[in-house]
Amino acid sequence: MKQIIRSLTVAVIGLALMLQGLAQQRDDKSKSKEAALQQQIDELKAGQQQILKELQEIKKILQSFQEAANQQPPQEITLPVGGEPFKGSPAARVAIIEYSDYQCPFCGEYARQIFPQLDSAYIKSGKVRYYFRDLPLQMHPQALPAALASRCAGEQGKFWEMHERLFANQNALGPDDLKKHAAAIGLDAARFDECLSSGKYRNAVARSMASAERMRLDGTPAFLMGVLDPNGEVVRVTQVKLGAQTYEEFKETLDGLLAAPSKK
Repeated sequence: MKQIIRSLTVAVIGLALMLQGLAQQRDDKSKSKEAALQQQIDELKAGQQQILKELQEIKKILQSFQEAANQQPPQEITLPVGGEPFKGSPAARVAIIEYSDYQCPFCGEYARQIFPQLDSAYIKSGKVRYYFRDLPLQMHPQALPAALASRCAGEQGKFWEMHERLFANQNALGPDDLKKHAAAIGLDAARFDECLSSGKYRNAVARSMASAERMRLDGTPAFLMGVLDPNGEVVRVTQVKLGAQTYEEFKETLDGLLAAPSKK
């Protein structure tokens, strides 16, 4: 009898130990699952914070367009352009003046997708003169150095080559990147570096920004379109377009200006 009791006691103890082991295993697995779940939650929180940050940046950009839309420029605008570089034919009587920012995503999209169509249909064909003016926004710290770089490239006759390259590589506008872009388009490196480090075109960019401010243009891109005077030195602006535009919208306006009878 004692032997049976002893055997049962050992069996009960063994069972208890086994149950305790199973419970411990379940507890360990539960803790492991909880740790994995907590890690996933932490990763989701981090991702959520990044998304919120990006949304705030997008909100700022959209807000700038809304503010620009609410502050319409004056009805009558005449802009002197005498001596200002342009792309196209000196004989063209219609002009586009673009205010832009090299770090602005909407400006980059326009430069890569819409401008080539305008260039082919209107600028290279001699119908339109195209002027570019800098409007680096405060929210884009790399826009001003990029604007200076494009003007320094212009010293060596390669403004438009640099202009195109900067918009094609908007994620690479740091100091070292600007030097690489200069080398890629064949600029004299020493001359380019000296020009950029001296900041010699800061005042020119500031004047461009001031002209935009006078017209209450505080978002990019902005486009002013109109007709040149007989001397080709003043543009009488008839259309102002703010923000992203389609090629068809440009075409409608330009075709209308080109079809209108010229004024003596």
